[in-house]
Amino acid sequence: MKVVLFAGGRGTRISEESSLRPKPMIEIGGKPILWHIMKLYAAFGHTEFIICLGYKGWVIKEYFINYFMHNADVTVNLGDNSLQVHQNNAEPFKISLIDTGLDTMTAGRLKRVLPYVGNETFMLTYGDGVSNVNITELVKFHQNNKKLCTVTSVQPSGRFGVLQINNESLVESFHEKRSEDIGWINGGFFVCQPDVFDYIKDGDKTIWERNPLETLAEEKQLVSFKHPGFWRPMDSLKDKMDLNELWNSGKADWEIWK
Repeated sequence: MKVVLFAGGRGTRISEESSLRPKPMIEIGGKPILWHIMKLYAAFGHTEFIICLGYKGWVIKEYFINYFMHNADVTVNLGDNSLQVHQNNAEPFKISLIDTGLDTMTAGRLKRVLPYVGNETFMLTYGDGVSNVNITELVKFHQNNKKLCTVTSVQPSGRFGVLQINNESLVESFHEKRSEDIGWINGGFFVCQPDVFDYIKDGDKTIWERNPLETLAEEKQLVSFKHPGFWRPMDSLKDKMDLNELWNSGKADWEIWK
């Protein structure tokens, strides 16, 4: 199953880092957080990615274009301009790097990669949050519920889109965060049927977390996969420092591929 990754935003809340590179390229343990997210999916057998580029997208392109050689032992013969690769530690990822516009909103970016997704079920998440969510169980949950979209819900301090969920796991409403909200929130890690593209009405201006998800919830086509385990976004410099501390101390719960 293909995995779509949002990686085009400006990351203004962590401008100390994002002024130099896209937010998904900010490093945790010496690797971009985007790489960590991809490793999670790969641990469950999903290695085909579609990355929605925007702000400083060329940085992400150059990283992956050069990834094979940067992770290889090589001999360079300057006399005949030949190159011999001895050993390579690159992951078997297939990555489509798609320019989805500088100021395009999230659903607009998703709409732009429709030709690469095709008419099939796909996964979708943000390029700035790590988790130890069980992707296999998430997909199975989506298939069993037979709805158009499944969102992974988590329970940190409320800062994100809030979900109202009934006893049958149906999302009864979806709305943007409010300071008084407490409960399960949008943690990303979606599984979607291709029909969700029909809910993106205003092209580049459409925000995934507003009209598409709100309408899906109203039509009882959005279900929640509750994940009580580790989930952490990287919204600030402190978040980056906290994630690096977890990684360096050997307590990175999202590193399930070890």
